Amino acid sequence: MDAIRWLFDAQLVIGDQTILWREIVGNVFGLASALGGMRRKVWAWPVGIAGNLLLFTVFMGAVFDTPNPVNLLGQAGRQVMFIAVSVYGWRQWRTRGDAPAVTPRWASARQRTGLIVALVAGTVLLTPIFRALGSFEPVWADAWIFVGSMLATYGMARGWTEFWLIWVAVDLVGVPLLVSAGYYASAFMYVFYGAFTLVGFFVWRRVQRRGPGVDSPEIETLGG
Repeated sequence: MDAIRWLFDAQLVIGDQTILWREIVGNVFGLASALGGMRRKVWAWPVGIAGNLLLFTVFMGAVFDTPNPVNLLGQAGRQVMFIAVSVYGWRQWRTRGDAPAVTPRWASARQRTGLIVALVAGTVLLTPIFRALGSFEPVWADAWIFVGSMLATYGMARGWTEFWLIWVAVDLVGVPLLVSAGYYASAFMYVFYGAFTLVGFFVWRRVQRRGPGVDSPEIETLGG
């Protein structure tokens, strides 16, 4: 309990900025989960869930009385969504041993269209809801991040290579939003994620071209 209490209260002060250590730790867990996803390892899902739990408490700043009293409902809500979708993905990827749990493949034209429509329509639908609940402006960006994150996580569970590109779209909107809201650690991680997701896309595409059962050397060297 002491370790949990320390993690909940610990802060990193840089100049006049205060960053919660659980924001940093939660994002590190998220990065580890993304690395596991690129290597198609089942452990990516439970590691991601741990990070989601920490970040939920960070983005509900006004509720948890943190130094940054800004609620980003889309950011907080997507942590709850991540947990739900991660349970689905965990079951989808569950396999024996340490072998890759999914074979990358392209989504069909119909599935791609569905992803685009869902991203735009979901953003339009959730924007007034998040605004009514008091989310940080610009609210459409918060809604875009929420919907895009849900679709990217679902695409990862299905093994669609395009899910990496959805993450790029999320990161492009997420960085300026997080900076304006004062969540600097998360904004920095989003910049890193943006580059990482592009690497993940090319790694999955290479594995896909080589065919099922053949791993890319990059996947074996990244992360040990």
